[in-house]
Amino acid sequence: MTGKERRQQLLDVARALFADKGFDGTSVEEIANRAGVSKPVVYEHFGGKEGIYAVVVDRETRALLDGMTDALSDEAHPRVLLERAAASLLDYVENSTDGFRILVRDSPVAASTGTFSSLLNDIASQVEHILGVQFARRGYAPSLAGLYSQALVGMVALTGQWWLEARDPHKDEVVAHLVNLAWNGLSHLEGEPTLAEHP
Repeated sequence: MTGKERRQQLLDVARALFADKGFDGTSVEEIANRAGVSKPVVYEHFGGKEGIYAVVVDRETRALLDGMTDALSDEAHPRVLLERAAASLLDYVENSTDGFRILVRDSPVAASTGTFSSLLNDIASQVEHILGVQFARRGYAPSLAGLYSQALVGMVALTGQWWLEARDPHKDEVVAHLVNLAWNGLSHLEGEPTLAEHP
């Protein structure tokens, strides 16, 4: 096996273990045993568990973010963009279940990037830009686009976490319901909402 092939094998083994047992529940020894190599081979390629975890998380983060970026890259009606974004996340959950499990688990304390929260913030920033343009066109305060982007991305992400285990109804139906809630709510936004009952 070439060095590149061995590195990929170790990443595949570690990815499956991290998805199943989490970062804390996985050891270098277990990664080495599953790969049929000695622990020093893992250390040689990645420097330890943190190193291999960082590479796995980075790859998964890039895959999810690239999919979301592609979904939001074309000019389209805002409802279509919302559908594409929700579908992109659920596609990732469906096609990269282990990767999504890794991303939604707690990251090691020392990690400042690669957490699901930081990834969602990256996605929300893209959505914020799109919403800002749409808000300005409709006479709403573009400064509120950040708040709404966080709400939308959070709604889709939490639904994705739920659907990871539920897998029913079908993905397209879940997307349709998400869009129904978000769009029909957004289409009737009040310019200056107030609480019905003030505390």
